[in-house]
Amino acid sequence: MKKIFYIAAILLMLFEVSNVYFIMPMPGSQRMRSIEVAYFLYTYRWIFRVVFGFGLLLGFQNVFHAQKWLAVAILAVVAGVIYMFNFQMAADHMFYQPTQVLMKDTKSNKIKNDKLIVGIVVGNEARAYPIQLIGYHHQVMDTIAGKPVMVTYCTVCRTARVFEPKVNGKYETFRLVGMDHFNAMFEDKTTKSWWRQANGEALAGKLKGVMLPEIDSRQMSLAKWLALYPDSKILQADSNFKASYEKLEKYDSGKGSSDLTKTDSLSWKDKSWVVGVKSGKAAKAFDWNRLKRERIINDKVGHQPIVLVLASDNKSFVAFEREAFFQKYTLKNDSLYLEKTAYDFNGVSSNNTSSLKKINAYQEFWHSWRTFYPETEKY
Repeated sequence: MKKIFYIAAILLMLFEVSNVYFIMPMPGSQRMRSIEVAYFLYTYRWIFRVVFGFGLLLGFQNVFHAQKWLAVAILAVVAGVIYMFNFQMAADHMFYQPTQVLMKDTKSNKIKNDKLIVGIVVGNEARAYPIQLIGYHHQVMDTIAGKPVMVTYCTVCRTARVFEPKVNGKYETFRLVGMDHFNAMFEDKTTKSWWRQANGEALAGKLKGVMLPEIDSRQMSLAKWLALYPDSKILQADSNFKASYEKLEKYDSGKGSSDLTKTDSLSWKDKSWVVGVKSGKAAKAFDWNRLKRERIINDKVGHQPIVLVLASDNKSFVAFEREAFFQKYTLKNDSLYLEKTAYDFNGVSSNNTSSLKKINAYQEFWHSWRTFYPETEKY
């Protein structure tokens, strides 16, 4: 019976550690292909706990009579491990949702104009979500023009994505459950499936392989966004999370507070910035340092000619499709020119007679883009 007590205590602690290890950024954990193991452990966690807990109870009396303080000490250690890994190191106990989604117009806004935002337009409504805020929350649920949206950000991958939180035709709620390959991972409330933030794909569970519908978004400075959408609403800070926001004060510029979030200033390193562009099944990465030098890049992704542009603020970028390979756009005063026709950062011509088609483009760390788009080309 004593052996059962000791073995059960060891196995229960190992289980609690493993249950968190595979889905949190611990040494070696995020470089493994362990999502199925992690999901299995998490799904059947209460079975493991009941079995090992029963073993503890079965042998406790024998150990207690022989060595009272040892038995009590072992139980205290087990309880400490359970508490630490379930209430201190679990993702949803480290990062919380805002208590309210407070949106303000430009007159009442308190967010600085030089802050990076994720901007989206639904119907005739435009909204901006500061990365400093959503970077802590990881996801913010909102409703725009009557449509629910899920605005997400992963600071470890530097990935911004906006999804329609719709699963099997019904709107769903999600919670942050951990990460896989350094990317935030969410769990839906109904099926308990796990979803990857970088592309909205269900990685494990009943809905494995299903994709969340993505909503077009752009990363810009708030000033540039408001120049395009002066009536936009802006997400404001939740006073309950002031200290957490302050830790991300310098994140926009790449000066993260930890090795997981800080930026490598050189090109093509794990933590170097790239702009990833997708077209169909093709993907290409553009070095941020080179984009800052060239400002405008006429290139192609797969078979699609594209133009990628960086504004003079060194923060705001957009990508558009080109109709033909021979077309070469130029840049002047943050306006694109095709011969004598000028286009703004919305792709609308100055005479309102034509517009360019936007194409998905994302700023993120190179390690993230190459992980989730392994067939990517490099510009």
